[in-house]
Amino acid sequence: MNKQQNILIIGAGLCGSLLALRLGQRGYNVTVYEMRTDLRKTDISAGRSINLAFSNRGNKAIKLVGLEDKVNELCIPMNGRMLHDKDSNTFLSNYSGRDYEYINSISRGQLNALLLDEAEKHENVTIHFNKKCKSVDFENTTATFQDYETKDEFIEDADCIIATDGAGSALRRSYFLERKFLFSFSQDYLTHGYKELSILPTETGDYKTYKNALHIWPRGDFMVIALPNLDGSFTVTLFLSYAEGEYNFNNLTTPEIVTEFFQKEFPDALELMPNLVEDFFDNPTAPLGTVKCSPWHYKGNTLLMGDSAHAIVPFYGQGMNASFEDVVEFDKVLDQNLDSWEATFEAYEKNRKKDTDAIADLAVDNFHEMKSHVGQAIFQEKRKIEMALEKEFPKDYSSKYSLVTFNEHIGYREAMLRGRAQDKAILNMLSDGEVSTTLDLTDQTVIKNILDKVKTETEAILEEDRVAKFGPS
Repeated sequence: MNKQQNILIIGAGLCGSLLALRLGQRGYNVTVYEMRTDLRKTDISAGRSINLAFSNRGNKAIKLVGLEDKVNELCIPMNGRMLHDKDSNTFLSNYSGRDYEYINSISRGQLNALLLDEAEKHENVTIHFNKKCKSVDFENTTATFQDYETKDEFIEDADCIIATDGAGSALRRSYFLERKFLFSFSQDYLTHGYKELSILPTETGDYKTYKNALHIWPRGDFMVIALPNLDGSFTVTLFLSYAEGEYNFNNLTTPEIVTEFFQKEFPDALELMPNLVEDFFDNPTAPLGTVKCSPWHYKGNTLLMGDSAHAIVPFYGQGMNASFEDVVEFDKVLDQNLDSWEATFEAYEKNRKKDTDAIADLAVDNFHEMKSHVGQAIFQEKRKIEMALEKEFPKDYSSKYSLVTFNEHIGYREAMLRGRAQDKAILNMLSDGEVSTTLDLTDQTVIKNILDKVKTETEAILEEDRVAKFGPS
């Protein structure tokens, strides 16, 4: 565990470059191998999200490595969801009743480039590009790579190997194929895929629609979202079934059908997107899946981190934030100065896996919420009550979304359990007529009464869930 040990990181994406930077700061000798070319020298978006939602859990990691000011320069605040109905009406639903709580749109490429630059400032960190990992010998702590340019294969040795190589991880594949130990693995795809489109800036470089929101066009079984970029454009994403429904990716095969689909379902978006057809047929359609596996580590030799351990769908805006939080949690375990990499890896996984499983489940839940529920009257009533509770009692109430996104001091699992119980409590009370948005939600007595009821009902639901799982105490 001494700092002279050599750590090999597979993958120089967001998680890998952050991890390399942090381990470099701690004094370890770090070598990183990345399959792609250096994104600082060429555009390699390759169908991946151009921009991402960056929030408190991710910022916790950025603070850890001392880059908060530099990252803030790349951020565009998004205070809430701008909902667009089929008649082109819009409604802004804030993410929180507390004005200081918001998420940010950030460029994947610019953030990754910054982390790579900062990591390379450390003499003990070396990063290689165009080197694809073919397999990992996790018993001997070596990895086989192929140089994309020369086609030569070579083997790298290290004291430990950490794979941050995403949903298609070579290390995870080696765990699964080698069958040297009991390894559980699941990969669940949604029936929906996604395609990236764009709203270009005006001729003067301005935004064509409201800048400081995450725009959503919810349509029940499918949706479009848009996030702002610093250059005045928006990255637009269509989430749509591959095979189901009147319109799906399998039958959107001509410019006429694509235009007809958007004219019918997203007319106001279509007005902003004269480049729709070109984008649609130029950009790939990609799947949406969840990866869960265990164990993440093999003895003290190898460890999975980030998407390689727990890839999730993007509907809570937490994929990058969860991977960044991985680095924070791993750093906490390093602070314990345990006597071996095996003890370190075991402690990290024990602390972390329950939370990454929780955010994976929450992300799938939020997929259904965003494409359908956000447009329903009872959901909008629930949000109004939550906004009022957060505004009037900012220290006493946080919605499920706030618990997950803005309360970085609690784990995802705790946020999920309490958040779900609160949702159930408020929806039950709305259905039973115990609370209503017709009440004066600015009246302190009224809103305090609602808060007390919600708290009591939430605790009752949490206790019911505990008893159902563990039995009476």
